[in-house]
Amino acid sequence: MTMTPLDTFHAAMRQLPLVAILRGLTPAEAPAVGDALVDAGFRLLEVPLNSPQPLESIALLRQRFPDALVGAGTVLTAQQVREVHAAGGALIVSPNFNAEVVAEAGRLGMVSLPGVATPTEAFGALAAGATGLKLFPAEAASPAVLKAWLAVLPQGTPLMPVGGISPTNMDAWRAAGATGFGIGSALYKPGKAAAEVRDAALQFVAAWQGAVRT
Repeated sequence: MTMTPLDTFHAAMRQLPLVAILRGLTPAEAPAVGDALVDAGFRLLEVPLNSPQPLESIALLRQRFPDALVGAGTVLTAQQVREVHAAGGALIVSPNFNAEVVAEAGRLGMVSLPGVATPTEAFGALAAGATGLKLFPAEAASPAVLKAWLAVLPQGTPLMPVGGISPTNMDAWRAAGATGFGIGSALYKPGKAAAEVRDAALQFVAAWQGAVRT
């Protein structure tokens, strides 16, 4: 039975709910960096649309890792959602909440994680059909804020802090109820060798597993 993007997302959220944010990735780097991440256990791969030739990288990653959920970040318009879908992407991540973007992703059977910074935005995004929520920028919030949100959001809402997340600060967020994380420059920066990306990925995996055990 073929897994839908939603099935793949929920499976990844159970196993390792970490989104690799590959801002600045080039198509030439995509296979080696993708290998490094998938070998470490990552199944959620996001190429922001302000990267060089992002749709090409998404198509390459999608072909190479059929069991991963591959898609785009910094998705700002419904037209961009359609372009990502045409490239084979199934994950739509945004820095903001735009109801048209969320609705288009839902119409195409894609997973959408809009960025929200207030409870009002969070409830609006869920009402529009968001799969989960990206708490962004996490630096402007705190684990206490996240805990307060979770007390009022529908039970089981995926809530993932993004921004400034490192292996050393995941525990506090996790203890407050974070469902997962989006990880950017601490994992990948333009020009970072695949071996270094793999080392960073393994540190995040170990930190997540340590947080889960406690």
